Amino acid sequence: MSKVKRDTWASRGTFILASIGSAVGLGNAWRFPGLAAKHGGGTFLLVYLVALFAIGIPLLMMEVSIARKLHKGAGESMRGINKKAEFVGWAATSNAFVIVTYYPIVFAWVILMFACSFKFAGMTGDTEAASNLFANLTKTTWDVTNYSIPIPVLIAVLVAWISIYLCIRKGAHSVGKVVKYTVFLPVILLVIMAIKGCTMPNAIEGLKMFFIPNLAAFQDPSLWVDAVGQVFYSLSIMMSIMFAYGSYLDEKANVAVDCMIIALSDAAVSLLSGIVMFSTMAGVGMLDSISDSGIATAFIIYPQAIVSMTNIGWFNAVFGAIFYLMLITLAIDSAFSIIEGVSASLSDKLQVNPRKTTKITCIVAGIISLLYATRAGLAWLDIVDNWTNQVNLILIGVLECVVIGWFFNLDKVLKQINRNTGNFKIPGFWFKTAVKYIAPITLTALFVWNMYTLFVKKGGHYGYALWAECVAGWAVSVLVFVSGFIMKAIIKSKTKKGFVEADIVWEDDDDEDADEVVVDNKG
Repeated sequence: MSKVKRDTWASRGTFILASIGSAVGLGNAWRFPGLAAKHGGGTFLLVYLVALFAIGIPLLMMEVSIARKLHKGAGESMRGINKKAEFVGWAATSNAFVIVTYYPIVFAWVILMFACSFKFAGMTGDTEAASNLFANLTKTTWDVTNYSIPIPVLIAVLVAWISIYLCIRKGAHSVGKVVKYTVFLPVILLVIMAIKGCTMPNAIEGLKMFFIPNLAAFQDPSLWVDAVGQVFYSLSIMMSIMFAYGSYLDEKANVAVDCMIIALSDAAVSLLSGIVMFSTMAGVGMLDSISDSGIATAFIIYPQAIVSMTNIGWFNAVFGAIFYLMLITLAIDSAFSIIEGVSASLSDKLQVNPRKTTKITCIVAGIISLLYATRAGLAWLDIVDNWTNQVNLILIGVLECVVIGWFFNLDKVLKQINRNTGNFKIPGFWFKTAVKYIAPITLTALFVWNMYTLFVKKGGHYGYALWAECVAGWAVSVLVFVSGFIMKAIIKSKTKKGFVEADIVWEDDDDEDADEVVVDNKG
């Protein structure tokens, strides 16, 4: 019997910053404002905050506390909850791996736009040229045809992957050093952009739309669907990330307070992003152009606003550079956190060196990512992103809530959440109701709505070639949910060769400060 040694965060602040960096990503900067514009601004903001407290915060605390207790990644943590539920953890890990094959490409596109932001200087007032800049740089076909890779895109992809690996190569140690800068820098840049936006003519009209609820918008059922989805996607839950980050916490960590800080910080950045987007777009007379498509907002619509800001070309170019630098700093934390989630699960299960696992994960994901770097890459990315988020992630959330809420003692999880909190205790009725009822019911409704939209409203067709949707959509989803059974077969094969799988035991200890997990290696 041996106690497993594991990397730990250098400090409480490092964990909080790393988790905020993971949660705060591109979705905060472009998806949140787009959904707010779609649903009457303040109306969406109000429902989003309700969903954050009703679902987001309890599920975040749940994952972090379980991982802190078991000191394992998603796969092994779910096995510690229930041996039959290990496949849920592996579904989360596999889905995260799928995401990490394309997320760095979006990161690379942002890098490319940043490097070419000087071009905005010569496009003053030319919104058509600005809207076409991204397409001209990536040479996208907007379809699943043509697999050549433009050299500028290839260079940007290499820069993206090298940056990601350098940030994560030493696990929690190197991540801790990076997040000290990458978490604060985007906030500073957003504040600069917000000041500029709020001082533009007619900016007040945009701010009114963003903050004042439109009562008529409450009648649209998709409002509730989009608000829950944004909370769910934004907090990095159900993606194996928070299991990995939670597993690096020591026993003195204050999970309840730390998770509140993380969730509210994520919401604050979304709020700041909304102020930037609504004030700027109103200031250039494009308030009606805000899109709920992140790609369209960042690479097609916002460039039009950039070249329309002033009659001074170089100023517009500088502002464009600030915008894309902000996106770079948001993207990199989220990118390497997903890899960390995958790496932690694999290294725990296979009992291999975490840093070696990280390197192999980056190499394999990097090779696969070249598909999205091609001229057909945008279409493939759109398909895979839709299925990983609208199908896989939601089903994983339902399964995780059902397993933990109905086949495990939630009082044990709540006890872990409220350890070291002093007088600040998370009410049992709030946490238990959220995990057992509100989250699984709401996420099931969200999944049903997505399937209704796909099969009824869109005729079962997402908009690309059917064979491509079957390959990159449904087939990938099947692989995600059978990955746990594939891993089980791999372990069975390795066991015949002498591999000893560790037993994960959730031990109840009367002395909470002495609470620890024992891992038995039975030969």
